Amino acid sequence: MKKEKTKRKTSTRSSPAKSSAARHDDLLTDQASLTGMEAIEGGKESLGDRIRRVRELRGLTIQDLTSRTGISIDTLGRIEASKVIPALGQLVRLGKALDMKMGYFISPGIDKPMTVVHKHERRPVSRYGEAKSMLYGYSYESLAPDKADRLMEPFIVTLVPTDIEEFSTHTGQEFLYVLEGEAKVQVGEHADLLKPGDAAYYDSSQPHFVRCAGTTPAKVLAVLYTGSA
Repeated sequence: MKKEKTKRKTSTRSSPAKSSAARHDDLLTDQASLTGMEAIEGGKESLGDRIRRVRELRGLTIQDLTSRTGISIDTLGRIEASKVIPALGQLVRLGKALDMKMGYFISPGIDKPMTVVHKHERRPVSRYGEAKSMLYGYSYESLAPDKADRLMEPFIVTLVPTDIEEFSTHTGQEFLYVLEGEAKVQVGEHADLLKPGDAAYYDSSQPHFVRCAGTTPAKVLAVLYTGSA
């Protein structure tokens, strides 16, 4: 069973995690408190409600889900109670364990050929207070919450300066395109500095992390693909 993530500061040169116990959730996979923000669908069913309902539909206990995902019972209880938003990496594992696409938990969407999200309509999935943002280094907004049965999860990610570098490992692939500022991306032993107009594509099954590389916030278009449920 995977342990819950721990935080550490790294030296000037980073190396990938050596074991599953040392792996962490990165900018697309950390969890955020719901304090001060509405449930995902406003007054409708929340993300935690969906996870609990599907778990019960599958006839699984929280202990069963812990065994399948490596997420602690305490964390799962807080997720289902809508006290925290699960990390996207955790949602990937929950989707696999519950035989559901992880995007369903963000928003089940509706069946139509195209959905449009105007800038002023972007829906926050993770929004921290200042202290939380400085600690974890990012916040993100979903760009396609209303498209049903989607295979990709696109986000606008805002990175803030931090010296914390945490490796993540989960199924799927990730695509990043820097819109503003600078971002450091490391996959395994390979690290690179991305500037506006630069892009990266990698297998997220490899230990990886992404963080702001400059002294001012950076914005990144990030697309997460987790495959079929």
